[in-house]
Amino acid sequence: MPPDIRVHGLVKHYVVPERGAGLRASLRSVWRRRRRLVRAVDGISFEVAPGEIVGFLGPNGAGKTTSLKVLSGLLHPTHGRVDVLGFTPWDRRADFLARITLIMGQRQQLFWDLPAGDSFQVNKAVFGIDDAVFRRTVGLLTELLELDGLLTKPVRQLSLGERMKVELAAGLLHGPRVLFLDEPTIGLDVTMQQRIRAFVARYNAETGATVLLTSHYMADVKALAQRVIVIDRGRLLYDGALHGLAERYAPHKTITVHLEQPVDPAELRGLGEIVSQEGAQVTVRTRKDEAPAVTGQLLARLPVADLSVEDPPLEEVIEQVFRGNRT
Repeated sequence: MPPDIRVHGLVKHYVVPERGAGLRASLRSVWRRRRRLVRAVDGISFEVAPGEIVGFLGPNGAGKTTSLKVLSGLLHPTHGRVDVLGFTPWDRRADFLARITLIMGQRQQLFWDLPAGDSFQVNKAVFGIDDAVFRRTVGLLTELLELDGLLTKPVRQLSLGERMKVELAAGLLHGPRVLFLDEPTIGLDVTMQQRIRAFVARYNAETGATVLLTSHYMADVKALAQRVIVIDRGRLLYDGALHGLAERYAPHKTITVHLEQPVDPAELRGLGEIVSQEGAQVTVRTRKDEAPAVTGQLLARLPVADLSVEDPPLEEVIEQVFRGNRT
């Protein structure tokens, strides 16, 4: 089965004017305007299989949103080839637009002063959705996203979390096969973030939709994606399994030990880097290849009640990836 998304050598550059502050710089720019080349996306390539959920990660300014806009047809690339469901996105063909959706966190697509249900009716007309299909889809989305009572309220009266749920529903009314989700949980409280993640996972499981997800919340990525693509400064740094990030970029393990009673710090010498010692809990960092030996020494030398060995947190691994790219 061919991939739903193919990207080969995608490049998107901008030429932007720049000038210094002050009146003199303003006057000088009238005769001699300086310009700078911004490499928003700089030659990335990847594929996404049907039904796959892929995390698309990078710091601010890495090129994630620009890439999604090219993939959804909002931008023309400078160079490269892109194929989404067999279409060239920037041709903006109606049958292509009917099979994809781009949902951007805190970006309004609904009519602010109208009930969300009225915006749903507009989308129904735009996509030519059959009446029976529309009623069935709205019913399903209302159940999955708990929209009861929200569709009759003006959008401006909804909370941020309620608006995000309604925005998701509006973007899925036409049953898209490919979802581009750009920070769908940004600004939401923890409970609402969990609900949005659960909905995306269930929607993917029930429809087989392909999802390309950007998020600064690593909990989103860990809950939804087994594969991640990491970019920085427009370039691809990693494309592979989520667990492979730690194996490739984090050369150490974290060992957390709960002791039966506190011990003198001198007893911990030679057991790796002591990150912290708080009462009867000790946290040790050690190289991966030394972790089995250090664990054995801890168990032999200390009154251990419980012990866990973990890779570093994903946030720390991602930071390490970017730090390595910028040195």
